[in-house]
Amino acid sequence: MQPNLRYVSVVTLTLLSVLGFGMAYPENNQVSTNTKLRCLTTSHCASTHLGEKAQALPQNNQFSEIERLNEEAIKQSQQGQSPQALQRLEKALAISREYGERSWEAVTLNNIGRVYQSQKKYPEALQSYQQAVFINKELGDLVRLGKTYSNMGYLFDIQNKRELAIFFYKRCVINREKARLNPSTLTAPQPDAYSITVNQTYRILGERLLKLKRIPEAQRTMDLLKVEELEEYLQNVPGNQRTAKGIDMVAGEIPIQENLDRTLDNAVVLGKELTKLRKIPLQERSPQQKQRIEQLVLNQQELLDKFNQFLDSPPVKAQIEQISRTARRQNLDLESLNEIRDNLARLPQKSALLYPLILKDSLELVLVTPDSPPIHRTVAVTSENLHETIGDFRQALINPSQNIKVPARQLYDWLIKPIERDLKLSGTQTLIYAPDDQLRYIPLTALYDGKQWLVQRFGVNHITSASLNNLNTPKQSTLRVLAGAFTKGNYQIKVGNRQIAFAGLPFATREVESVAAAIPETKKLLDDAFTPGVTVPQMDDYTIVHLATHAAFVVGKPEDSFILFGNGDRVNFRNVATWSLPNVDLVVLSACETGLGGKLGNGEEILGFGYQMQQTGARAAIASLWSVDDGGTQALMSAFYNILSSEKLTKTETLRQAQISLITGNSKAKNDNAPATPTRNFSHPYYWAPFILIGNGL
Repeated sequence: MQPNLRYVSVVTLTLLSVLGFGMAYPENNQVSTNTKLRCLTTSHCASTHLGEKAQALPQNNQFSEIERLNEEAIKQSQQGQSPQALQRLEKALAISREYGERSWEAVTLNNIGRVYQSQKKYPEALQSYQQAVFINKELGDLVRLGKTYSNMGYLFDIQNKRELAIFFYKRCVINREKARLNPSTLTAPQPDAYSITVNQTYRILGERLLKLKRIPEAQRTMDLLKVEELEEYLQNVPGNQRTAKGIDMVAGEIPIQENLDRTLDNAVVLGKELTKLRKIPLQERSPQQKQRIEQLVLNQQELLDKFNQFLDSPPVKAQIEQISRTARRQNLDLESLNEIRDNLARLPQKSALLYPLILKDSLELVLVTPDSPPIHRTVAVTSENLHETIGDFRQALINPSQNIKVPARQLYDWLIKPIERDLKLSGTQTLIYAPDDQLRYIPLTALYDGKQWLVQRFGVNHITSASLNNLNTPKQSTLRVLAGAFTKGNYQIKVGNRQIAFAGLPFATREVESVAAAIPETKKLLDDAFTPGVTVPQMDDYTIVHLATHAAFVVGKPEDSFILFGNGDRVNFRNVATWSLPNVDLVVLSACETGLGGKLGNGEEILGFGYQMQQTGARAAIASLWSVDDGGTQALMSAFYNILSSEKLTKTETLRQAQISLITGNSKAKNDNAPATPTRNFSHPYYWAPFILIGNGL
């Protein structure tokens, strides 16, 4: 079955089309498949197609000419004009070879593969992709090598060869994660030469692994997907030794990998000699050199044939059939998984990791507990239905007059009920949560089980990625707070294409006074004194930085999201990462807003904020998913700091207890010095649910 590509709405990427047009060659251009393919692999045949054009082409125009031919060919292929597309690609291939443009030669071969793929000529497509792999391996281009592996994975996927598809998707991930050690390579412009985006490769791989019950590999893929989403949003997101491991190969995949590596190593040796010979202008090549070029091309072809024969051999086919059964028995390197379990086991409260993955026709849940292999549950709900319910839930959350319990109960039935028994058996008290897509716009704590809100049963700690972060770093013993507030004034700020008025927060003064009453070592900066120049240099002298001001999570670029200071200055989310806060346990933004103008993306701006805060060195952040401007924030924050200062609880549990105090109306820790709060009913999730904790919850 062809893989499903209609995943979540990704605002920064579009699907690269792979259209299944199948047109015959015109009668005057008919050649056999093998002859056509062999022609594409030889400089002699390609130059015959090109005639004198390659020799006459000015050296400084070669790059743009190859690019133009590729772009025109892809358009023609999408319009069903495959023969004409192939003719243009042959010309591009000949030019790239005549002028030694090896990178563009690989791009062109990828596009030739795409055209053959659209015609359902799968063997020819595979050989074109394999030739591109040889070149990218020779060039050491990990990004394009990985993307070509993705093309090969997709090719096997649409032929229902699922284990081989997984193998090559994993090769894409492995090379991508190695490249992340030098993140600047990921931001280089990429030509249109790939069947699916990298993000989709990770998603499809995660889906295929889950469907085959290969849960540890799927969990690892979902972890790395979060990093890839950050890369797409922030760019230049560096990897580390953990991410560079990519994803392990299971036992049955290792022989394929070893054979592929040997084939590539041999092909690189041949390719380097071929490259050297092709740098000699055609008219200056000796007969021996021309003969050697043809021999090298033939040798490369033989390597491909041998590798493909290996893949089709009965022993390998039998091994491939065993791969999924072996992987389901967890016969793979569990280093990463065991590290997660160890982290979970050392947390003060029983904790479990929850990963939802939104697919077109299902919601996939992966639960990791300290005492068992990862648990997988599939929920039969379409992404369209799920997104609609998320939208209804969010509208009910920010409008207290609406009936919230219907969508809250439905989301509970989808997200929690399928794993309810597992949570009970494991004794889970805290959910460490890595939400996917639009689930990032709603608080898990406000789901409703028919009797109570989820926060009354579990603490919730959001993370940007589980196995890539240390969950156990202890917090500072001394509480010292730097509290800034924007209390008066009005600033008109351009958000996207709109001008939005941000007014001073009337309860921000009380909010800061509540913090100071609970924690004596609090320094207050209000309005004109609350500027980036004054505030930022002081932050690392405190264990908590509390900002009672507007912050906007805006769909788009990191530069579009910002924190507003009391004098009207803004710091965008790109620049937040330049802050140095290694001594800060917690950054609190108490009046954030998401979905300004009602526009929701895939929540990458919220994911990006959490990551940027981690980059500063701060251990955790509390942010709100909408702004509560009528005293609810002040009531919640007063309860939070009272509990934090008087009880030895984790940050996650402190936030939970503060939220429960608003639900029940009973403050857990009253401070007589705190300013009086008007008697109000703050039990609706509108008042307490927007606040989420991201990062280390201790």
